[in-house]
Amino acid sequence: MNLITTTLMMLTIATASQAVAAPAGLRLTSIDMPHHDKEASATIWYPNGGGGDMTIFAENPVFQGVDAAMNAEVRDGVYPVVLFSHGMGGTARAQAWLAAGLAERGAIVVSVNHAYSTWGDFNMTKGVRHWTRALDMSEALDALLDDPDFGGRIDPSRVMAAGFSYGGWTALSLGGLRGNHTGIVGACTNFIETMEACDLLLSDAVNMQGLEAVDWNASYADARITHVAAIDPGFVWGLTAENAATLIPNVLLIGFGGAEDRMQATDFDQSGMASLLSDAQILRFDPSFHFTAMPLCKPEGEAILIEENDDPVCTDPAGTDRSSVHDDIIDAMAEQLGL
Repeated sequence: MNLITTTLMMLTIATASQAVAAPAGLRLTSIDMPHHDKEASATIWYPNGGGGDMTIFAENPVFQGVDAAMNAEVRDGVYPVVLFSHGMGGTARAQAWLAAGLAERGAIVVSVNHAYSTWGDFNMTKGVRHWTRALDMSEALDALLDDPDFGGRIDPSRVMAAGFSYGGWTALSLGGLRGNHTGIVGACTNFIETMEACDLLLSDAVNMQGLEAVDWNASYADARITHVAAIDPGFVWGLTAENAATLIPNVLLIGFGGAEDRMQATDFDQSGMASLLSDAQILRFDPSFHFTAMPLCKPEGEAILIEENDDPVCTDPAGTDRSSVHDDIIDAMAEQLGL
């Protein structure tokens, strides 16, 4: 091998390494949501085409942030899309680790702050109307397709609806799973002492049982969705084979925890939902718990939450490697999308 050939090979390797190491591009935007008569803030993560301002996104005293190239160019190419829906009381920032990881692998990821079920904009009485979240994500896809920087770079054969917790239900709903109002109300009534949030959902203030069954049970599928990834999804109780009959086949279910750590409200095994989705790929992590899907915590994060009497989102079960779990989730979703 001569000197010129060797030099060119080393330059090629260096360029490829830099491309892999480059943080994902990130744009902050807002999307009109006519069904809410307001706009929703959103993040768009994408393959970095160069430029942009390097920043650490979503960092705070408790959580580690994520490297991002703010307003970088979009790398030339055609990419799959992931529409990501956060959990009840969460934000588009909470799973930035996932959005950035998928964008670095070659996806465009849109996350929306859902009206009335986002931290800082929380109203369970309105937020429990689960269909409005599916409409949010469909509007987000419309906006992405209309965007001059992204619309021409979308592969319509790879459009994934994804979400965590309540957002996991949103993703399944977009993929064609239909709600069962009688079933979820009955499950909450039966397990009101043990199932998380059921006391609030059945309270006079929220009155989930008083919602119109026709609205709860209707289809909110978006025909453009080709894949679903639901991470510890909510509202998984009380479903029947009829509710699952119209769900698309490309479904990835991700569950957290073993017998002692599993959140009952999101236990798709105990609820029977997993048995209805015989074609789904199922990935279970044990040890872990529901909040293992939250960002990596700083060393002082756990103590801060204890002092503030907040949820123990940094206290994983013994033996949990949160970083490794995150990597495995990114790998599984990327594999579903052919990345």
